[in-house]
Amino acid sequence: MAAHDIEIILNRQLADCLSVPVFIVDPEGNLLFYNEPAEQILGKKYENTGEMPVGKWSTVFTPKDQNGDLLPTGQLPLVKTLRTRKPAHGSFWIKSLEGHDFEISVTAYPIIGRSQRFSGAVAIFWTNSEEDEI
Repeated sequence: MAAHDIEIILNRQLADCLSVPVFIVDPEGNLLFYNEPAEQILGKKYENTGEMPVGKWSTVFTPKDQNGDLLPTGQLPLVKTLRTRKPAHGSFWIKSLEGHDFEISVTAYPIIGRSQRFSGAVAIFWTNSEEDEI
């Protein structure tokens, strides 16, 4: 595993302690980590997927809008945060790797250290209804 900025390492440690799903990406959008609660929704353990480029993770979970239309990658909150380096929020549907549909809300924020270096972004997400809970 490549060396990461301390801000990425600290966010990963925090994600390991949280009961909400968390996704962490580098400045190029490459998936660096997702935690165990995210594994339950996404349908696969991180150790089985490993790091993924943005072009893969942004489509493999088949994000769709409320009408069932595919959501363009640029409309995903995490991708917006990567582009603007500002927090973003949104709700949409995904299909887990096990084929289950979930409506999720996502809040993404940039990882910017004290030196003002942009190290990546974090997405925290959750399902929107009782029926979606695993």
